[in-house]
Amino acid sequence: MAVITGLDIIKERKPLAEELTGNVGYLAHAASVDSTLTHGIYTMKTLFANRFTKIFSPQHGLVGDVQDNMIESDHYHHPFFDLPIYSLYSETRKPTGKMLTGLDHVIVDLQDVGTRIYTYIYTLTYMMEACGAQGIQVVVLDRPNPINGMTLEGNMLDLKFQSFVGRHPLPVRHGMTIGEIAQMAREQWGIDCDLKVIPMEGWERFMYYEDTGLAWVMPSPNLATVEAAVTFPGTVLFEGTNISEGRGTTRSLEIIGHPSIEPYGMLSSLSTLFKVCELEGFVLRPVNFIPTFQKHRGVSCGGYQIHVTDRQKFRPWKVGQLLCQSLYQQLQENFKWKNPPYEYEYEILPIDILNGSDKLRLWVEQSGSFGRLLEIEKSDWGDFLQKRAQVLLY
Repeated sequence: MAVITGLDIIKERKPLAEELTGNVGYLAHAASVDSTLTHGIYTMKTLFANRFTKIFSPQHGLVGDVQDNMIESDHYHHPFFDLPIYSLYSETRKPTGKMLTGLDHVIVDLQDVGTRIYTYIYTLTYMMEACGAQGIQVVVLDRPNPINGMTLEGNMLDLKFQSFVGRHPLPVRHGMTIGEIAQMAREQWGIDCDLKVIPMEGWERFMYYEDTGLAWVMPSPNLATVEAAVTFPGTVLFEGTNISEGRGTTRSLEIIGHPSIEPYGMLSSLSTLFKVCELEGFVLRPVNFIPTFQKHRGVSCGGYQIHVTDRQKFRPWKVGQLLCQSLYQQLQENFKWKNPPYEYEYEILPIDILNGSDKLRLWVEQSGSFGRLLEIEKSDWGDFLQKRAQVLLY
């Protein structure tokens, strides 16, 4: 039996919707679909009719057609649904008072991917802040964490490196649903708003997305597969380098590469490194690819596809950090840290924004040990684990 999402629950159990007595806005994107793959906008129109008055969209736009960071979406009037669309990845990331005027409730229905380095949870918390200031209720329709709700990985955000890909104190892989993030925002991060979470039914914390029985709909243009969501916590950090993370290919965020990499030549040393560090559950397959856009467009890159063979053992963040350190050492002058700006930060290096700390870049540059990487990872987990335990819904 498939997991029942918050959207399907509010669709089928109309009394829940009837509790929302005023005007309604809907924060959604391309993956905001029900079990029949029908977009939630139809449900909102059916349930609330003329009381459904506004739609909000996150990064990548309502229909998921806009590429990665700092490529903004415009506000517009939807020609079919005849409703205004307010982009929250535009001149503002936080809804303005004018955007919220006339609303009594905002329903948030976003498919997240379970990592700190992804903007939808921050669009959620900005919405909560803005609605709290206006006395508007926020209703979160919960959806699965596609990379399970148990496994935690990666360092905690150092708040000196806050950004739109790291706004709150979370590890890279936090093991929470977007509904649980909302609970944490209100109960642990001091975001005061009238919050209601519609939990899923049938979801269990061990589940990866395929275990849910739900169809995968791309939450953003470069996460075409569930496999990419699994490798994402490790490959996304290459956005802060001149190493391609596979954008412009059909396996974005599953492959990495650079024109100066001869993949077979590096394979033995990488395999030995991962064996010594006891990292298992994956295979690096040498590949060559030509990106059709972004980094190294039109140039053949050598690199690797990360094939996950055992998700229970695979630790993408550690694999990504070790790959980054190895490529830094082996490519030498051909390896570059990307310069600012990145996600509207104009001074801090993008790699430090992505890592939420400068410790990992320094670890790479100083050829730090694997033991040191583990120290960096778990140094601040204790407080987070206690707070997380208090907001879990499943």
